[in-house]
Amino acid sequence: MTTHNVVACLGGDRTRIEARPAPVPGADEMLLKLRVVGFCGTDLFKLDTGSVLPGTVLGHELVGEVVARGELVSGFDAGDRVVVPHHVSCGKCHFCLNDSETMCTTFRENLLEPGGFSEIVLVRGPAVRKAAHRLPETLSDEAAVFMEPAACVLRSVRRAGLRDRGLAVVLGAGSMGLLHLLVLKAAHPEMFVVMVDPLRQRHGFALEHGAAAVCPPGAVARDMIASQSGGHGADAVFDTVGGAKTLEEGIQLTRQGGTVILFAHAPDGARADFDINMLFKYERRIIGTYSGGLTEQEDIFEMICSAELDPAPLVTHRLPLSEFERGVALVRERAALKVLFTPDSAKQSKKSD
Repeated sequence: MTTHNVVACLGGDRTRIEARPAPVPGADEMLLKLRVVGFCGTDLFKLDTGSVLPGTVLGHELVGEVVARGELVSGFDAGDRVVVPHHVSCGKCHFCLNDSETMCTTFRENLLEPGGFSEIVLVRGPAVRKAAHRLPETLSDEAAVFMEPAACVLRSVRRAGLRDRGLAVVLGAGSMGLLHLLVLKAAHPEMFVVMVDPLRQRHGFALEHGAAAVCPPGAVARDMIASQSGGHGADAVFDTVGGAKTLEEGIQLTRQGGTVILFAHAPDGARADFDINMLFKYERRIIGTYSGGLTEQEDIFEMICSAELDPAPLVTHRLPLSEFERGVALVRERAALKVLFTPDSAKQSKKSD
């Protein structure tokens, strides 16, 4: 029996490498050999909170190579490089028909077995039919692996209701905050984007990749936004940090009629406490956005293929799956932006330490 290695959760934030039988594809399924898989903030959140069952294999930002496919699968051949997300909506339920496809019950099903942090991944039929994309030769794995997270960001940007020109603020210059910057500049090239983060070592990257200004949070951020907006405030503030404190800061930074977009997990049980009249009297909005649907995935894939969006510079580390815990530690310590994991047999090339 063919086996492959996976990163299995043990409960809490503990993991280990396990050998498991390789899955066998059904008639409408496809088997991928891992090329790269991204480590996501949601993966870290689940590890830190211990919210996954022992034996779970996380990972959903996947680029793989076709090694087998069922007889009903068309459009893919052995050796093709493929990017595919783990969630696909049904397209027919109440949520899908009312522009809330990411709330679809079907959408919540994980279509990657056992998960992306494994050497061999089975792709379920709905994802093969609706969401898998063969990569052109000109597109790198490092850029393509961002399709799923960048689609989530694109939905976030679209839900903000921005015009082509305006002022947007991104709270947090981690990987998802900086991905917001890149997507904002791709979707709205004339947008004035301010990045807010206490870590000065991340300010330079933001300025190099399209931010008009960067600053630490608090009074400095409030003064900067006021000066750049004529005292009005930002059209939209994207919270990629999470929690009551950044929500309150987002409200303070928005203009009357502006929008705060929540794009991060809050600590479990966190409660917000702010002056409700700051919303009611001044027609501000608070919008939650959690994932990206098929439309955003398709649009982001086209943007990446055309080089309109290039998220590859966010990758700071490539590590084998056997060094998974090291990669988690680098992200947790804010010593890395985006960590990609590869099979141990793959040749490694670290961009930085």
